[in-house]
Amino acid sequence: MDYIDRVRAQWAERLPDVDTSPAEVGARVRRVAALLDLATEADVTGRDVTRAELDLLTALRRAGRPLRAGEVTTMTGAPGASITKRLDRLARAGLVERTVAERDRRGVVVALTAAGEELVDELFPRQVDRERAALVDLSEAERAELGRLLAVVLRRLDPVDY
Repeated sequence: MDYIDRVRAQWAERLPDVDTSPAEVGARVRRVAALLDLATEADVTGRDVTRAELDLLTALRRAGRPLRAGEVTTMTGAPGASITKRLDRLARAGLVERTVAERDRRGVVVALTAAGEELVDELFPRQVDRERAALVDLSEAERAELGRLLAVVLRRLDPVDY
């Protein structure tokens, strides 16, 4: 019995007519994500970035080019106001820089600095290692099937088509 089984049993006592079977997946996905986020947050402590700021930095790193703030918002799923605050803080920390877009000279683009790239290249592989460790009890085929099934659910929920 895991945490979600205990929560479902509690709900069965309080609201026996409510079918909590979707929690078999939904609540477990949220719990796994929260625990992985906590581990990442602990890893970035002392690096002067938050987990959310690391998400922004990794979006810039994987894009491989400067991005407009709106593109960062789309890639991270965070609200525009949050992105602006994070970019301000990351710029002050010397991890990103803003420049005027060369083509139209109207928009501002954001790029990683060398220090920002170095930080992502250090922290992101550790994040992937934590995710790998979480899946260690699954075979390669089971991991692939889990990924495929979660992709089906995500396509239904995620309005962003990259």
